[in-house]
Amino acid sequence: MATDYDAPRKSEEALGEDSIEELKTRRSDAPVAVVDEDESDLAAGYELPGADLSGEELTVQVVPAQADEFTCSSCFLVRHRSQIAREKDGRFYCKECEG
Repeated sequence: MATDYDAPRKSEEALGEDSIEELKTRRSDAPVAVVDEDESDLAAGYELPGADLSGEELTVQVVPAQADEFTCSSCFLVRHRSQIAREKDGRFYCKECEG
């Protein structure tokens, strides 16, 4: 049996004082936190596939690729030219996709 030598030790008297009934009452006296969540509030944050988003507006400014950037032909991410691992048939591939 493993012994934790860093744990504080109880004397023989203290061990006898903690009866099972005392321990049960201490455990049942502890307050219990209950969270009451409304299911309709939880469902309001979910978007269903195929939802009509025609009334939504794009809130991000889209900037075209700069002269020192390229689009990886494998992952289609725009990266800096220093990330080019190889070029094949006019297509560029980044270091992450080639690694």
